[in-house]
Amino acid sequence: MSEPGVISAAGIGLSALSRAVTAGDNAAMKRVQTKGGKEAVAAQIDDEMLHSSGGRYDMRVIQIENAALEQIAPTVEAAKAKYGAERIAVCVGSCDNGSEFSLAGHKAYFETGAFPQNYDLEMQGADYVASFVSEKYALSGISLAFSTACSSSASALVKAAQFIRAGLADAVIAGGVDIASDTTLLGFGALEAIASGKTNPMSKNRAGITLGDAAAFFVLSREKISEESIVLAGWGESADAHHITSPDPTGDGAARAMRAALAHAGVSAEDIGYVNLHGTGTRLNDAMEAKAVVSVLGSDVLCSSTKSETGHTLGAAGALEAAVCYALLTRGILPVQAWDGEKDEEIELYRIVDKTTHFENNAINYCMSNSFAFGGANVSLIFSRT
Repeated sequence: MSEPGVISAAGIGLSALSRAVTAGDNAAMKRVQTKGGKEAVAAQIDDEMLHSSGGRYDMRVIQIENAALEQIAPTVEAAKAKYGAERIAVCVGSCDNGSEFSLAGHKAYFETGAFPQNYDLEMQGADYVASFVSEKYALSGISLAFSTACSSSASALVKAAQFIRAGLADAVIAGGVDIASDTTLLGFGALEAIASGKTNPMSKNRAGITLGDAAAFFVLSREKISEESIVLAGWGESADAHHITSPDPTGDGAARAMRAALAHAGVSAEDIGYVNLHGTGTRLNDAMEAKAVVSVLGSDVLCSSTKSETGHTLGAAGALEAAVCYALLTRGILPVQAWDGEKDEEIELYRIVDKTTHFENNAINYCMSNSFAFGGANVSLIFSRT
């Protein structure tokens, strides 16, 4: 896996993300207002950071996606030169289907009886985030979009590796993009899942999620095509289907995904030096994940939720947090958790990383990233140094 292209409310590029998660900086989370007048705290990307994508539909989500893709353009071109455009696949995870254009289009329709001239139903198609990548780089390989809620881009990374192993592609552009749109903010608000302030994962005072915008993309390849890279050493997936929105409180589905990832990577629990938690800050998720992590990895493993700095970026979260793991393995950072430090005595906890945690640079060879989504769509990824 090559160095990723990254954008979030913390800034553009891997260095900006690394700085935020190392410092525990959650200043990017700010109070916003939906067009309907509802208020929430969200980690939205400043519009000044975005530019026209040149795509057929220049939506905000595509502008965010393009900002990340531009960073990996040299690696993509190197892969095209090495393998050919027909041997490069695309796998993109996302949950937003052009909501900013579709809401405006529907509003116009109800007011005037006609959609705006620039409106097209394809804007609402889940596939356009993947089609845009193929079109941007003139690729003719397999192009797929994944929408499994908060595990979407983690699933995209898994499928990318499977394509390469199966000989269906020699390289894959894989990752995810999502936005904290009005639709998303209002939807999670209706579920009473949004915190009134900044998210506070694993705390006894946790009160919900803070949503965020982000995109993160990697180039996975059969052979090394960039100077610095890491390996997607193993993965595990499970589908417990406990509830459409609530996680299985036993943590069994999450634990199955974690154990499968260990088995696939051929490593033991003791080999995992750090876990990037799903860590949403909701009462149910954090309690469930704590059970799963302790049951599989024990209570001594270092863990943190970087959603405390970036917000919960939904379909982009798996790829964004893979980028955090990339920075840990290649740059020697240790991602800390921004929280109030008040442990919930009702759940068994592991070693949560904060600014006081001792860390020996380059001491971690394997790290795990968890993504546990609505409907029990669970994914655990294990990354290692090359």
